[in-house]
Parts: sequence; C-alpha cells; structure tokens
Amino acid sequence: VQLQASGGGTVQAGGSLRLSCAASGRTFSSGAMGWFCQAPGKEREFVASITWSGDVTHYADSVKGRFTISRDKDKSTVYLQMNSLKPEDTAVYYCAFTPRTYYSRIFYYNTHNYDDWGQGTLVTVSS
Repeated sequence: VQLQASGGGTVQAGGSLRLSCAASGRTFSSGAMGWFCQAPGKEREFVASITWSGDVTHYADSVKGRFTISRDKDKSTVYLQMNSLKPEDTAVYYCAFTPRTYYSRIFYYNTHNYDDWGQGTLVTVSS
C-alpha cells in the first residue's frame, strides 16, 4: 500500500485547508483510513478516521465541528476538510491505512493499529 498525502500549507487562523490522501496498491473496499497529526516535540495524535465500506467516522474532540473526513472510493482517496483552523492545529499531518475495522472508536486512535503511513504534509496556522 502506498499513501500520498498533499494539501498542506500556511493559512491564517480561521482559515481552511483540504488535505488529500491518495491510496494505491490494493483494492480499498474494506478497512479504514486515519488522519493523525504530530507537532514538534509531541507524540503523533489521532485526528479522524473513516471506514472504506461503511463510511463510519470518528473524530478527536479537539476537531469535532471543525474538521470533516470523507472518502471517494472510486478515486481511492481520503480527504480532511479543515475549517476554523487554530494556531494549535499546526503540525505535520499523516494519513494511514488499517486493513481492520472494529466496533470501538478507541481502536482507531491507536497508531499501532495502522499498517501503512503516508509521508506527511505540513500545516501551519498563523495567528
């Protein structure tokens, strides 16, 4: 599986960005995709996830109501629409794939449950 993240950049607080993650290397009809972020000096944190088959989504509390994850199965691409951005959203954003799904949202929060990772795209939000 190869994952190519794009769409990062610099934006002022209150602005918007849309990240994309193009996936290839298999048929994406099951499993799930996640977005994580990692700020300098901090651990990688869960942002959002979506299943390929059922379109089930989960969000970190810090982004609920501001970010929206979606997927286009025909294009094997996952998106993260980021609105009302804050300086604390500044980080490198990574997309990841897990071939598994689970009923518990906690499963998707754990980086160890994802098998494949993209290279990351930098989001900088200025105040």
